[in-house]
Amino acid sequence: MLYDITLEVTHDYASPANSGRHALRLMPATIPHEQTLLAGRISLQPEPSERQDRTDFFGNAVTDIAYRTSHRELSFKLMARVERTATPEAFDISASLKALERELAGIQSLGPEEPVHFLAASPRLPLDPAFAVYARERVDPDMSAISAVETIGKALYQDMRFDADATTVDTPALEAFERRHGVCQDFSHIMIACLRSIGVPAGYVSGFLRTSPPEGQPRLEGADAMHAWVRAWCGIEIGWIEYDPTNALRVGQDHIVVARGRDYGDAAPVKGVLRTAGGQTTDHKVDVVPR
Repeated sequence: MLYDITLEVTHDYASPANSGRHALRLMPATIPHEQTLLAGRISLQPEPSERQDRTDFFGNAVTDIAYRTSHRELSFKLMARVERTATPEAFDISASLKALERELAGIQSLGPEEPVHFLAASPRLPLDPAFAVYARERVDPDMSAISAVETIGKALYQDMRFDADATTVDTPALEAFERRHGVCQDFSHIMIACLRSIGVPAGYVSGFLRTSPPEGQPRLEGADAMHAWVRAWCGIEIGWIEYDPTNALRVGQDHIVVARGRDYGDAAPVKGVLRTAGGQTTDHKVDVVPR
């Protein structure tokens, strides 16, 4: 499946920003046998004083930019064409939760894809006993890792309520969990914490999701937003699988990967610092069009 993706992010500052540095993780990834970036461009207004494109530890494409001149508005625009391959779900030959611990103990590598990076607490996702209690009430040690992932994902879908106004990007996962509502970032963070608490390595994925309008209604341009979901390591035989707890389904052809990491901090689309005063407003538009 071919997709044309457009993303526009605009920041308006109450007072001019005199300087700033930002790291952008906006470009869709190329993943062998799953996804290919055929073409992509990030344009910036105003033009930055410095720009450097690099790859971070987890293999994500990063565009670093710096401004040394005053600006009151900052705009990022991504245009990309991506080919997404359908990957049929494999038979569940994943390790049991009991066996997963033994398999993890035998892994010595510290490469970016290794599960060791995704088992403990991470900078934006401290572990809390509440996550362990919730997870252990729903799984047992003899359950396969894939079954545990799907069981916890479906439970969160049933118990949580999607609410676009309930949280912000900085809301702690535990707070969203206690209130039982949030957005895709919260669903994903909570599921990651639950999985790690029972010994399943889990990480965060940011990207795009093709959405369809209600039957009989036209598709709205720019109505989509960036999405987030979970990847979990289910043993040596299976490796990593991806699950979308916001929609209670295994990730498929409609999910386009941009960045992966331990939590939102490793995959944030835009983060950085600037020198200004007063507030700011942000406008975020995404369009994912199949070709």
